Amino acid sequence: MASLELYSKGASVWIPDPDAVWVSAQILKDYSPGETHLLLQLSDGQKVQYPVETTSDLPPLGNPDILEGENDLTALSFLHEPAVLHNLRVRFLDYSSIYTYCGIVLVAINPYDQLPIYGEEVIDAYSGQDMGDMEPHIFSVAEEAYRTMTREENNQSIIISGESGSGKTVSAKFTMRYFAVVGGAAQQTSVEERVLASNPIMESIGNAKTTRNDNSSRFGKYIEIGFGRKGDIIAANMRTYLLEKSRVVFQASAERNYHIFYQLCASRELPEMRSLKLNAPDHFRYTNQGGEMQIPGTDDVADLERTRNAFTILGVQPDQQMELFRILSAVLHLGNVNIQASGRSAERSYIDADDRSLAVFSKLLGVEGPQMAHWLCHRRLAIGGEMLVKPMAGQQALEARDALAKHIYGQLFTWTVQRLNSALRTQGGKTKSFIGVLDIYGFETFDRNSFEQFCINYANEKLQQQFNRHVFHLEQEEYIREELAWSRIEFSDNQQCINLIEGQLGLFDLLDEECRMPKGSDESWVRKLYDQHLTSKPHPHFRKPRMSNSAFIILHFADTVQYECDSFLDKNRDTVFEELINILKASQSELVAELFQQQGNVPSVANGSVRTGKRAVREHKLTVGFQFRQSLQMLMDTLNSTTPHYVRCIKPNDLKEPFMFDPRRTVQQLRACGVLETIRISAAGYPSRWTYEEFFSRYRLLLRGPQSQDQAQASCRQTLPELIPDQDQYCFGKTKVFFRAGQVAFLERLRSERLRVAAVIIQSRVKGWLAKIRYTRICWATVTIQRYSRGALARRLALTLRYTKSALVIQKTYRMVVVRQLFLMIRQATISIQAFTRGTLARRRYRQLVVEHAAVLLQASVRGWLARKAYRRVHATVVFMQCCVRRRAARRELMKLKTEARSVEKYRELNKGMEVKLMQLQLKADHEARESAALRETLHAERDASGAELEALRVTIQKLESQKQEKPQPSPIISEKEVEERRRAEEKAAREIFQLTQELQALQREMDSFCKEREDLSAQLVEQEKTQEECVQQSVSQACAALRAELDEERRKYQGLLREFTRLEQRYDNLREMSLLTERTQGHRRTDSAQSLSFEPLSPSIPTPLSPQSLTPLSLSPFPSAYPSPEIVRKVSVTSPSFERKFSTWGSETPMDQLMERMDVAKDPAVKMKGEDLAHAYDAVRVANKFLESQLRGQQSQWEGDLEALRSQLNQAISGSSSTAERQNLQELLEAREQECVRLRRELKDLRGTVSLRRILAQVLPSALTTEASPAPSQPKSAAVSGLLECRKRDENKLIKNLITDIRVDSALSLPPGLPARVLFLCVRQADCSGDQTQARSLCSAAVTAMKAALKKHSNDVDMSALWLKNVCLLHDLLIQHSPKQTLESDDLVPLNTDLSDLIRTLSDLCIQAYQQLLSISEKRLQNIIVPALLESETIPGLSASASKLVTSRKRAGSDPRPVGRDAPTMASVQRELGALHTALTHQALPPTLMEQAFHQLTYLISASALNSLLLKKDMCNCSRGMQIRYNVSLLEEWLRSRGLQAGGAVATLEPLIQAVKLLQAGKKTETDAQALVQTCTALSSQQISKILTLYSPHSDLDERVTVNFIRMVQGLLKGRSDSQTPQILMMDVRRVFPVTFPYSPPPVLHAEQLVIPDSLKISFLRRA
Repeated sequence: MASLELYSKGASVWIPDPDAVWVSAQILKDYSPGETHLLLQLSDGQKVQYPVETTSDLPPLGNPDILEGENDLTALSFLHEPAVLHNLRVRFLDYSSIYTYCGIVLVAINPYDQLPIYGEEVIDAYSGQDMGDMEPHIFSVAEEAYRTMTREENNQSIIISGESGSGKTVSAKFTMRYFAVVGGAAQQTSVEERVLASNPIMESIGNAKTTRNDNSSRFGKYIEIGFGRKGDIIAANMRTYLLEKSRVVFQASAERNYHIFYQLCASRELPEMRSLKLNAPDHFRYTNQGGEMQIPGTDDVADLERTRNAFTILGVQPDQQMELFRILSAVLHLGNVNIQASGRSAERSYIDADDRSLAVFSKLLGVEGPQMAHWLCHRRLAIGGEMLVKPMAGQQALEARDALAKHIYGQLFTWTVQRLNSALRTQGGKTKSFIGVLDIYGFETFDRNSFEQFCINYANEKLQQQFNRHVFHLEQEEYIREELAWSRIEFSDNQQCINLIEGQLGLFDLLDEECRMPKGSDESWVRKLYDQHLTSKPHPHFRKPRMSNSAFIILHFADTVQYECDSFLDKNRDTVFEELINILKASQSELVAELFQQQGNVPSVANGSVRTGKRAVREHKLTVGFQFRQSLQMLMDTLNSTTPHYVRCIKPNDLKEPFMFDPRRTVQQLRACGVLETIRISAAGYPSRWTYEEFFSRYRLLLRGPQSQDQAQASCRQTLPELIPDQDQYCFGKTKVFFRAGQVAFLERLRSERLRVAAVIIQSRVKGWLAKIRYTRICWATVTIQRYSRGALARRLALTLRYTKSALVIQKTYRMVVVRQLFLMIRQATISIQAFTRGTLARRRYRQLVVEHAAVLLQASVRGWLARKAYRRVHATVVFMQCCVRRRAARRELMKLKTEARSVEKYRELNKGMEVKLMQLQLKADHEARESAALRETLHAERDASGAELEALRVTIQKLESQKQEKPQPSPIISEKEVEERRRAEEKAAREIFQLTQELQALQREMDSFCKEREDLSAQLVEQEKTQEECVQQSVSQACAALRAELDEERRKYQGLLREFTRLEQRYDNLREMSLLTERTQGHRRTDSAQSLSFEPLSPSIPTPLSPQSLTPLSLSPFPSAYPSPEIVRKVSVTSPSFERKFSTWGSETPMDQLMERMDVAKDPAVKMKGEDLAHAYDAVRVANKFLESQLRGQQSQWEGDLEALRSQLNQAISGSSSTAERQNLQELLEAREQECVRLRRELKDLRGTVSLRRILAQVLPSALTTEASPAPSQPKSAAVSGLLECRKRDENKLIKNLITDIRVDSALSLPPGLPARVLFLCVRQADCSGDQTQARSLCSAAVTAMKAALKKHSNDVDMSALWLKNVCLLHDLLIQHSPKQTLESDDLVPLNTDLSDLIRTLSDLCIQAYQQLLSISEKRLQNIIVPALLESETIPGLSASASKLVTSRKRAGSDPRPVGRDAPTMASVQRELGALHTALTHQALPPTLMEQAFHQLTYLISASALNSLLLKKDMCNCSRGMQIRYNVSLLEEWLRSRGLQAGGAVATLEPLIQAVKLLQAGKKTETDAQALVQTCTALSSQQISKILTLYSPHSDLDERVTVNFIRMVQGLLKGRSDSQTPQILMMDVRRVFPVTFPYSPPPVLHAEQLVIPDSLKISFLRRA
C-alpha cells in the first residue's frame, strides 16, 4: 500500500464497480489513520462514503496525469489492476493504439477492424530500430527477436497466447510476414514465401468459426523459422498440439466445422470437384449441426483457390491435392451413413447395402463398401485365445463411425503438417539459429468445460509458470546490472496446481489408469479423484462442487474452473477399431494407404490409439493425455532453451464490434494471460525506473545543486534524500534511479505544488496586466461616452442660446418703451412741481442747506430700495408681457413654452460665470504644474548637494585617517552615561519611525478610500449622463411633431447661433495659443519629467508648456548657486513642503551633518562611535522624521486637492457647463499628476537607499567609496548608444496598435520600406540600453505577435503580405546584427543585453510563413488562369480556327467552355498577376535573391500545371497549338528577363514545357527526326515523351498522325539514354515546394534622426533619446 500521505484531498483513487469493474473517484477530505470511511466523489458528481476498516482496505491510488496513456504498463507509478485496465482503455479508445507494452510482454487488443499499420513502409520503419525507441507494435517484438538472434546468436521464441477471437492467428501471421520481409532470400520461390503460404493451408484445415471468433484456431502450433549466417530464412518447421478432432463430428450452436469442408462444398460446381459428389453444407450431418453455413464477409470459393495456390507453392502436386480433397469429402459422406438399430433391445445395428453415402465414401477412399459396412457395426473380441465377432448396438456403431471420421481427419492433418515441414525444410546450408512463433490457445472457461478445456488450461499453467520464472529472472538481472542491493522477490508459483494435474497420482495418472480398466467409467474416475485429493490428502487446488457428483473444480492461476467429467475417458482413449484401420490400409488410394501405413510404423500415434482385440501392454502411452503431456514437455524444453518474447492478445468485446471496450471481459483475460502477474512482480521491487537524464529533465525544479544535464546524477543523489526521507523507497543504480510503487506520484505531487506556487505568481502578474488593459479600455469607453455626451450638451447649449437671444430682443424692446414712458412722466411731474415749488425753495434755501447733508444720506438708502422695487416690478411686468406675446404666438403651447422659458432661464443662470470658473480651473492646474516643477528641481538640487556632500565626506575621512596615522589615539572610553544616552536616542528614533510608519499606512488607506470614492463618482457621472441623454432623446421625440411647423424659422435661427458659437470657440482657441506662445517667448523650458506630465505634445521634440502662472523665478533659474537667495528659499518652501529638508542643508551644517541628515536607517550598534556621533545620529533621525512627516502631509494635501478638483470637475460635467476640450485636458492632467507623484516618490526612495548605502560603506570600508567610481565594463558602451526612440510602458499597446494592428492599408503602403520594423527596433534598443530587459523583451514579443496577426488579417492581400514580409525580415536582420555573436566581429556596434534568441528564431519562422503566404496568394490567383492563358488563349493572330475548334471540342466533352473573347484569361492576366507580385516586392525593397526564389517557385507551378494539362488533353497536342503555346511561353520568358529574374532559375523551370512544345512542332517521320527529338527533349522523361507522341493529333489535313513505328523508334532510342537526372515520372508534382533561403545583409546603423515618421501613424508619444 502506498504512503498514507498520498490519500489527501484532491487525489484520485479507484473503487470497484459491478459494470465498469473499476471507476475513478476523487478524495474530498484528507484521510487520517483510524477513520472508518473515506469521502469520495465519483466522476458523475455523486458523493460516496467508502468503508475503510484498516489501511489495507484503502482503495488503489490513481496514477498522475503524466502517465496517462503510457505505452509501457510497468512505467506506471501505481501498478495494480485498475491502473492497467484504465491505461489499456485510454490507449485503445482515445489513441486508437491496439498495442501496449507490459515489460517484456506486448499486449495486443483485437480492434476488429482493418488498420493501415502493417504495410511494407511500416516494416521498413521498424526494421533496425530499438524496441524502446518505437511505439508498441507486433513488428517491434519481431524486430527485437530478430536483432537479439543475430547479435547474440541465440534461439528466440515469440509466445502468442490469448483466448479464441483475440487475434492470435493474425499476430502470428504478421510476425512471420515480418520475418519473411526482413530475412528474405533471393530465390524465385523462396523459403519465406513458403512460410507465408503455410498460413492459408493451416487456416483451412485447422481453423473454424466459433461463437467468439469467425476464424478460431482449433489447435496449437509452434513454427520454428531457421535463419542462416546472413540472417536470411533458410528453413522452417511446424509442430502442432491438441487438434480439436471432436469438432469434425459435432459443432455447437452458431458454430461451424473446419473451413475446408465449407470451401469444398462451395466449390462443388467446379469441373474437377464434381467427382466428389458434394452438395450444399446443410445436407451433411458434419456441417449442419451449428446452423451457420456462411461467414459474413468471406468467400469460400476464393479461400479454396488461395489454399490450392498455397499447396502449389509448397510443392504439392494437383493430383495429390485432389486426393486430399477426396479424403475430406469422404469424411463428410461418412457422417451421412445411416446406421440403424435392430433386435429386441437394439443390441444390434446394420447399414443398408444400397446406402448412397457409404458407397460414395468407399469409392472416394478406394475401399470395399461391404467390409466397411460390416465392421462399422461389429467388433472383434479375443476370449480365451479365440477371436469372436460381436455385433454392436446402434449407439456404439455411431460412436465407432464418428471415431473413424475423427481419426481419418487427424491423420490427414498430421500428414499435411509433415508435408508442409518437408516443403519448408532447408535445401542447403545449415540453420544457425531459429525464431519460434508459438500460436497457442489461451486460458478457457465456459459454462460447460470438458477434456479439451482441461488440456488447454493445463498447457497454460505450464506456460504461466515458465513466464513467471522468466519475468522474475529478467527483473533480478536488471538489479544486478544496475548494481542494486536487492532482496529476493517472491512470486506466486503454480507448481502445486501443475503437480495436481501431472504429478504422481495426479489427474492424468488416475485418468490413464481408469482408461486401462476393462469397465472404467467417468463416474468411477471422479470418485477416485475425490478419494485421493479430498479425503486421503486434501489438495488446496482441488474442490468438489456442492450440487454435483460428476464434476470437479480446479483452482487455476487465472480462475476457478469446474470440469464436467462426461466423455473424459472416451476423449482420452480416442480409439478406433483395428479392423477399420486395416480396411483403410488396403485402400486403392496411395494417399489413404500412406496415411494409415505410417501408423503401423510409428509406435505411438500422436492423436489417438488403435484398439485391437488384445489390449496392448503399453496402451497408457497411447492416450491423448499422455501424448499431450509429452509434446507439451518437449515444447517447454524448447522454450526454456530460447529467449522468449511474449504477446498477449486480448479480445475487447464479444460482439466483435470495432473499437468497443468491455472492461469485464478485458479484466478476465488480463487475469488469465498473466499480465497482472507481471505487474505484481514488477511492483514487488522497483517498478518505476528513470534514467538520470530523464529524471533530471522532469524534476529539475525540485533538485538542488548544479543545474546542468552533465551533472544530473550528482543532482539526483544530492536532492532525493531531502525529497523522500525513507531511503527504502528508492535506490540509485549505475544509469537509472529506481522507485517503489507510489513514489513517482509523490514526486509528481511535489512538482505540481511547486508549479502551482509559480503559477500563482505568474497569475498575479498576468492579472495585473489584464487589469491594466481593462483600465485602458474603460478609459477609452469613458472618453467615447464623454464625447457623445458633450455633443448632446453642445446641442442643448445652442438651443438655449437661441431662446436667450429671442428673450433679449423682446426684453430690449419692452424695457425701452417702459423706461421712456417712465422718463416722460417723471419729467412732466418734475416740471409741474418745480413751477409751484421754486418760489418756496428760494425762500427756504437757507434751511435746506442745513439739512442737505442728512438728506443726501437718506436719499441714497431710499433710492436703492426704490430701484430694487422698481426692478421687481419691471421683472414681473416683463414676465407678464412675455406670456402675452407667447399666448398670441401659440395659444395651445402656452404651458409648454412657459416650461421651456423657465428651463432657459435656469440654464442662463447656471451658465453665469462659466468662463470665470474655467479660468479658475486653469489657474489651479497651472499652480499644480508649478509645484511639480519645483519639486522636480528640488530633487535635482538634492542629488547635486548629495554628491557634493559625499565628496566632502571623503575628504573628511581621508583627513581623519591621516590624523590617525600621524598620532595613535587611545581607544575611546565610552561611559555608561553615553551608552545610556545612545540607547535612549535609538529607542526614541525607533518609536518615531514606528509612528511615521503607522501614519503612512493610515494615509495609504485614506488614499485608497479616495481612489474608491473617485471611481464611485465616475460611475455616477456615467450613469447621470446616460440618464440625461435618455431624457433628452425622449423630450426631443415628443416635441418633434409640435415643432415641425416651425422648422424653417428655427433652422435659420439655429444656423445663426451655430455660427456665433463657432466664432466664440475659435476665439477661445486663439487666446490659448497666444498664452502658449507668450510662455515660449519668455524662455520657459521643461525637464523630461515635466514633459511626461504635460498634455500630449505635437511631436516628440516639442514640449508643451503649461499656463503663464507656472513661470516662477525658480523655473527661470533653478539654483544658480549652492546657497540661493532668501526670496527663492521662501518661495520654494511655500510651494513645496519637501524643500524644508533641502533648506536645512543650506544652513551652517557640516558635510557630515548633511550626510547624516539623509539617513533613513539606524546605525549598526556594533560599530564603535565617538561621543559626538550619538548627537549627530539623533539629529539626523529627527530631521529625517520631520522630512518624512512633511512629505506625507504634502502628499496628503496634494491628494485632497486632486480629489477636490476631480469632484468639481464631475459636478461641472453633470451640469454641462464645461467644454469637451477642457474636460479631456483636466482628466489627462490629473492622471499625469498622479503618475508623476508615484515616480517622484520612487526616485526619492532610491536616493535615500543610495545615500544610506554610501554611509554604511564609508563607515565600514572607506576604500569602497574610491572604487565605486569605476563603472562596469559594459556600461560605457551602452551609454554611447544614441539616436533611439523611447516608448513608455503604458504606450506599448498604443504603439503596436497604431504601427501594426490598426494601420490602414493606404497609410501602410505609403510608408518607407521597413519603417515599422525600424521604429520598433529603436524602441527595443532604447529599453535594452536603459537596463529594462523585461520591457525590451515584452515589446519585441508583442511586435512579433502583432505581425503574425497582421499577416493573418491580410491573408489575401499581396501588397500587405509583402510589406510585413519586409518588416519581419528587416527586424530579424537588425536583431541578428546586434546580437552578441555578430557584434563580436564589429567594434562599431553595441550588442543587445537582452537575450532574444528565441524571438529571432520565431522571426525566422515568421519570415518563411510570410513568404509562403505571399506565394500562396499568387498561386491561388494563378491556379485558375494558367491553363486557359498558357494553353488555350489565342495570342497569335490568324489562329482563330484552332481556338474555335478547341471550344467546340470542349463542348462535346461535356464541360463548360471558357469564353474566347476579351473576358477569357490571357497571358496578360498571368503577367498582370506576376507584375502585382513583382511590384509589391520591389516597392518594399526586398532582396533580389528572394524575388528570384519567389518567381522560381511560381514559374515551376506554371510549367508543371501546363505540362500536366498538356499530357491529359489530346486536343492540345498538335502543331498549331504548340506554336501558340510557344509564343505564350516566350512572352513569359521576355517578361522575366526584362525584370532580371532569369538568374534565379525562373526561366530554367520552363524548360520541360518548352521542350514539350518543341516536340509538338518538330518533325516526326524519319529516324533523323527521332534522334533529334531524343537529343532535344532532355528535360522530359521517357514516359512523358511517349505520352505526348501517343496523344499527338493532326490539326489540319496537311499534318499526319505519328506512326507506331516512329514511337517505337523513339522508345528504343530513349532506352539508351542516361536518365540519371530526369526522374521517370509521367506527371509532374505541382505541390513541390522549393526551399527558400533568406539572404542576410547587415542593415546600416539606425538613428532616430534619419527616420521620417508621418503624422498619420499617430506615434508622436515616442521620445527621441
